Amino acid sequence: MIAFSRPFWPLFLHVLGAMTLFGTILAAAITSTVSWRQPGSAILRRATFRALLVAIPAYILLRGAAQWIYNDEKSVYPGNDPTWIGIGFAVSDAGLLLLLLTMGIAFWWQRSGKPVGGRIVSGLCGVYLVLLAIAWLAMSGKWR
Repeated sequence: MIAFSRPFWPLFLHVLGAMTLFGTILAAAITSTVSWRQPGSAILRRATFRALLVAIPAYILLRGAAQWIYNDEKSVYPGNDPTWIGIGFAVSDAGLLLLLLTMGIAFWWQRSGKPVGGRIVSGLCGVYLVLLAIAWLAMSGKWR
C-alpha cells in the first residue's frame, strides 16, 4: 500500500535495478563456485566476469532511482531519515566498493586461471548477497 502512493517510474526503476543486481551477483556466485571446482573451465570464468559487468549498469540504475525517489520524498521525512533509508544507502555505497573489488579479482582470475581467484570471487559475491538481502529486508519492512 505504501508503494501505491509513491511515484511509479522511480520506484519501478529502483526495484528493476535491485532485482537485476541481485540476479547478476547470484549468477556470478554460482558460476564462480562451479568454476573453481572444475579448474579447467575458462567458459565459466568468463561468464562470471561478464555477469559482474552486467552488475555495473544494474547498480547505477538502482542507485540513481533511489536518489531520485529520495529527492522527491525528502519532505515526507522531516529531520532524521528512517533507519531503512540509512541501511539502503550504506549497503549501496559499501556494495559499490565490494562490487569493484570483486570485478577486479574476477578479471585477474579470468586471465590467470588460478583456483584461488574463484574462491575469493565466490566468497565476495556471497558477502554482497547477504548485504543485499539485509537491505531488501530493511526496505520491505520499513524499519524505523
